[in-house]
Amino acid sequence: MIDIIGDIHGHADKLEELLLKLHYKKREGVYSHHNRKVLFVGDYIDRGPKIRETLNIVKSMVKSENAIALMGNHEYNALCFHLHDIRGGQLRKHSIKNIVQHYETLKQFQNRQKEYEEYLDWFKTLPLYIETDSFKAVHACWDNNNIEYLKKTLVNDRLTDELIYQSVKEGTELNVAIEETLKGKELSMPNGLYFTDKDGTRRNEIRLKWWEDPSKMTYKSISVLPIENLPEQPIELSELKSLNFYRDDDKKVFFGHYWLKGEPSLYKDNICCLDYSVAKHGKLVAYQLNGEKFLDKKNLVYV
Repeated sequence: MIDIIGDIHGHADKLEELLLKLHYKKREGVYSHHNRKVLFVGDYIDRGPKIRETLNIVKSMVKSENAIALMGNHEYNALCFHLHDIRGGQLRKHSIKNIVQHYETLKQFQNRQKEYEEYLDWFKTLPLYIETDSFKAVHACWDNNNIEYLKKTLVNDRLTDELIYQSVKEGTELNVAIEETLKGKELSMPNGLYFTDKDGTRRNEIRLKWWEDPSKMTYKSISVLPIENLPEQPIELSELKSLNFYRDDDKKVFFGHYWLKGEPSLYKDNICCLDYSVAKHGKLVAYQLNGEKFLDKKNLVYV
């Protein structure tokens, strides 16, 4: 009896509207339900107008055991943005692109440094994934090999300071596992093609549908987002880090991250993305899981 909620990005009003629609009630300042709890899949900060309020709602629900909250790439990025690199600067470079992405959070915590540092410490308590007997959930990508590695490496499924420092070393097994789990799998576009993303950043890599067999897909069909100039030509498989993909007979898996548009729907009977671009005038989406064997579109609830 779990309600799984997608990326919020500081849209506390939408979150409260969705919780009320799911029949949660606010008691002593905390949202709760008499026989259900929420699973948040990450990305609570950045972009939206009420980041502090969003964090307060989520954290208070977790503290009262009315919710579980996973880490998203924006929480991970925030930690790296603030942790000092022994070589100078921070683990996440303070480039224009990274500052723009994090700007709303920094602005809304102006003159509240102690409060923000307490939330940064809280981010470190967030697990990177969850698996039960019937379902799995992660922020961006469930690759069984990556998750098995993280199970052996993380401390109680969480990142320590030491692991965060190690995770930024490009190309290491930990770096790849963290990047793909929190940010998804990517593939270079062919023939020097590029596109401009939602933030106006020029990109030449596409996010992959990691639940599809890449040997049967084209560049156009494997891209999560529809990109007009992608060709309908078979993928150059040598460009992929691995050929693993999430299989149809695996458990139901829930995730966010991908900025989908339009009417919320399911990719497959066991594949559910819950990020429908609330921070870009889209929808905040939840899936009401009631023990069903296969996912059912009727259980998608949104505002």
